[in-house]
Amino acid sequence: MKLTKKSHACVRLEKDGRTLVIDPGGFSETDAALGADVLLVTHEHPDHFDEERLRAAMEANPAAGIWTLRSVAEKVSAAFPGRVHTVGHGDTFTAAGFDVQVHGELHAVIHPDIPRITNVGYLVDGGRVFHPGDALTVPDRPVETLMLPVMAPWNKISEVIEYVREVKPQRAYDIHDALLTDLARPIYDRQIGALGGSEHLRLAPGASAEV
Repeated sequence: MKLTKKSHACVRLEKDGRTLVIDPGGFSETDAALGADVLLVTHEHPDHFDEERLRAAMEANPAAGIWTLRSVAEKVSAAFPGRVHTVGHGDTFTAAGFDVQVHGELHAVIHPDIPRITNVGYLVDGGRVFHPGDALTVPDRPVETLMLPVMAPWNKISEVIEYVREVKPQRAYDIHDALLTDLARPIYDRQIGALGGSEHLRLAPGASAEV
């Protein structure tokens, strides 16, 4: 399976001529969702969910579908009858040849005064790739490739390191990194790589790897 990192939290997965895109939000490229057969959205925050990007992908491919939680589905389902599917923790489905399991229920705490919204993560093809969205959700099965949210208003590097240790993936690729400056990247690379216990990797936007 080919993994392509897009800007911030967006990831494209390709196999057997089909494409799955997770979280083509407002911090990602305007064409990040185009060409997708399957679109997954973890939660409603605009850096993960951009309605115009989703609409463009759905209009470009009449066979494409969206799988997401209720708060996002309610915003786009009327425009695409029968093509927007609401999912939650514990659900499983197969779309365009990708097997997906849904894990998690709530966004990480940003501040105690800010109400928590719903957030789900997606485990693809039995653990080959896990994208947690904005939470440090630990799936109940092994993960080969963890998409690791390295820098956000809701986390700190010690939590990121402990998350890698708990999930124990074969490898962890950075996501949620649009706010991380180039000056800080070597610090994150060094500390997560030395302390996480798993191979820690980073792809520039547009770069790909086989997973």
